[in-house]
Order: sequence, then structure tokens, then C-alpha cells
Amino acid sequence: MKQKMLVGALALTMGAAFAQPGHASSLAEMYDGKTITILVGYGAGGTYGKTSLLLARHFGNFIPGHPTVVVQHMPGAGGLKSANFAYNAMPKGGYHLLMPPDMSMVSQVLRPKKVKYDARNFTWLGRVFGSNNLVAIRRDTGVTTLKQAMQKEVITGSTGKGSPTFIVTALVNGLLGTRFKIVTGYKGSARTKLAMEQGEVFGTSLAWASWKNDKQAWFTGKNSFAVGLVQSGFARDKDWPNLPLIREMVTGADEKAAADLIATSSLIGRGLVLPPGAPKKLVEPLREAFWKTINSAAFIADANRTRLPLLQKRGAEIQKTAIRILNMSPKAIAVARKAIFGK
Repeated sequence: MKQKMLVGALALTMGAAFAQPGHASSLAEMYDGKTITILVGYGAGGTYGKTSLLLARHFGNFIPGHPTVVVQHMPGAGGLKSANFAYNAMPKGGYHLLMPPDMSMVSQVLRPKKVKYDARNFTWLGRVFGSNNLVAIRRDTGVTTLKQAMQKEVITGSTGKGSPTFIVTALVNGLLGTRFKIVTGYKGSARTKLAMEQGEVFGTSLAWASWKNDKQAWFTGKNSFAVGLVQSGFARDKDWPNLPLIREMVTGADEKAAADLIATSSLIGRGLVLPPGAPKKLVEPLREAFWKTINSAAFIADANRTRLPLLQKRGAEIQKTAIRILNMSPKAIAVARKAIFGK
């Protein structure tokens, strides 16, 4: 979808047009008795799986024609396998959606050889929640501040160089001068947390939603098991109002752009996109249906029941930020790449 459709009078005019009864009727005919498939690049057990199932349960109730919504999993390459497939091969008729990996914009900029998509060309419907990444360390390391992390080496765990467990921690090393030694190869966030608990490693970087889902007790009390050192995002998490953002701790424009690139994972969170080439007439109706879904009482009650956080954002807002961030300068990209990968 062209950028000019995202904001301004044209978008408003189109939104009004699609809201007319005739359009609703044609959409009802299109979706009546049909199935919409949500493609997810991860397994069923984590927040991607839980969020997609929650959407499958409720989304169809707000789409004209009330289609059935199902979930299909295509794990691999940190979600890139599904994103590449959605961009290049997924049917574009409006019956297939993607839940993009939260690092999809980061991967596009920093790992271009593995990426076969341009995130600016997905049509973003919206997100259920976004979550800042939190760099957390065991208290018994004696490292409880960023300044101390600049003076003492601490071993941290990672699932791989394409994940936040590596990228966020490495960015902090590169931009702020910490001395985290990152060990890769752990199979998933649960295994990384277990390694931290057992003392194989002493910290990692994960979405706060992931920490909060099963390890919130680690951060509770004066003598908590773990401490948060810094967070990655565009705004401080309400649970961590006094913990600085990476972007707040750098001064150069290119360094701030690098921090903002990594922060896009919190912007994307868990949401849905249409593939390039999907009918433009579907954009506003599906965005509105998505927004009504994630703000409905039934959806919110189910999210609370399954302990999924809610921090809703409209698709047009995500699209605007995606275009801005992905148009970052070559110099800023070089700064980000050097900070994270050392070259």
C-alpha cells in the first residue's frame, strides 16, 4: 500500500467509503463461509502461539461474513522463514495473514542476505501488544548497575545472533561500553532462562512480557534474584519507569537511530499484516475489524485469563514508523552493524 494511503485526507476518504453498507455487504459475501489463515513463524507454546490462537478465536466475529480463522505454524530462522514466505509466496486474496516476527525490521537492515522481504510493503493491521526488551542480570554477580557492567565481564545467554537475546545485549556492549560475554546456542527463551537460573550464564535480554509471564518473581523484593539494567524501546515500560532506555543514553544522531532500529521489536510486538498485493479495498475494513477485536470485552477477558499483556496500537501508526525507521541513513546502519557485530 502506498505511503500516501497511510495518513491524511485520502486515507480518511477511503475509510469512509469502505464503511458504507455496500462495501460491508460485498465483504460479507467474500468472507461468508470462508477461512482466514494466520501464518506464525514460531511454535504454539510461546506468546506468538498464544496471541495467534486468541485472535483466531475472536477476529472472525468482527469481519463481515464472520469467516473462520485458523492458525498455521511455519517455524524457522527466528521467524524469517514465515516472513519470507508471506512476502513472496503467500496467497494475496485476503484470506491469508502473517504474524510477523518482532525483529523483522531489524533483520531486514542487519541481515539482508537472509531476508527476502521489505517490511515497508507489508500492510500492517495493528498489534495486540508490544514489549520492551529488558537486559537482566543475576544479582549475585555483584553487577546491579550499567556502570558496574562496564567494569566487570558477565556471561549472558542467547538463542542466536538473530534474536533479541543477542542483538540487544550486543548493542548495549557496542553503544554503552558494557562487557557482556554472549554465549549462543540455547534452544528458546525457556532454556535460556533455565541456564540463567542454574548458573550456566548470568543474564540475557528478553521481552519484558516474556520475563513477566513466568519469572516476574525474579524481580520482586529488595534482594531479588535478578535486576534489570537497561531497556530497549521507544518509551519506558510502565513496570520499569525508572530504568533508562538505550536511546536515552546515547547522544549522536546515528547512535540514536541504531537504538531506534532495535526498538522496533517493541513497536511490532504481536500483530498481523497483509502480504503485498492484497486487495486495497480490504485494508481499512480489516484494520477496523482488528482494532474492534483487540479492544472487545471478550478478547480482553481472554487475554487476561491467558496472562497475555495488552498494549494495542493501530496499523497505520506502525506503518508510518516502519517507513521512517527503515529509511535510516547508510551511516546509521553502519553504526548499528558495528555496534552489534563488530564490523
